[in-house]
Amino acid sequence: MTRLDIFSDPVCPWCLVGKTHLDRALADKPLHPFAIQWHPFQLNPDLPVEGVNKREYLERAFGGAGRVDAVHERLREIARKAGLDLNPDLPQRIPNTLKAHRLIHWAGIEGVQSAVVSNLFNAYWLEGRDIGADDVLADIAHSNGMDRAATLRLLQSAADADDIMARDRDARQKGVTAVPTYLIAQQYVVSGAQPPEVWADVIAELADKVKIH
Repeated sequence: MTRLDIFSDPVCPWCLVGKTHLDRALADKPLHPFAIQWHPFQLNPDLPVEGVNKREYLERAFGGAGRVDAVHERLREIARKAGLDLNPDLPQRIPNTLKAHRLIHWAGIEGVQSAVVSNLFNAYWLEGRDIGADDVLADIAHSNGMDRAATLRLLQSAADADDIMARDRDARQKGVTAVPTYLIAQQYVVSGAQPPEVWADVIAELADKVKIH
């Protein structure tokens, strides 16, 4: 197997598009070589625990409502091409995603990491749920076979928070500046929401290398 490390944040719409493209490529190549691991990268690490109003935050960040609308329209178009019915205005808040990343970490221990990541993206972008809320995260954990009560207790503690923040800092120190970022076989870096065709080429190249060796 070839390790595929993915640096991502559930509130990043381009990460959702990128995952959709990757999922399509992997579905087309069920014998793909990837063993996928998800890693934390917070787009907004300084947000308060309760999050902020999404529209107000983006208008300040982009310089007005018109620019936000333009970005959202471009995102809708790109999402449509990826087969996603995405309404960027649906989520009302931008949460602090530290707890979401902690859940992703625990899901990895229990072998359901990619499924939990998918559910986090869907909950936020397609259902408009607050993935900074303990109850929402515990529900997502439970829907993937994790113990809801145990997850809720962990979320209400500081378990693994320092570790997740340290991993986020380490990624930045090693050159990850935006997400999604993919590290293939711990050697090759691919950035951005690459189309399925790119992943098909990568899978084919890896397959050729295996044949050579």
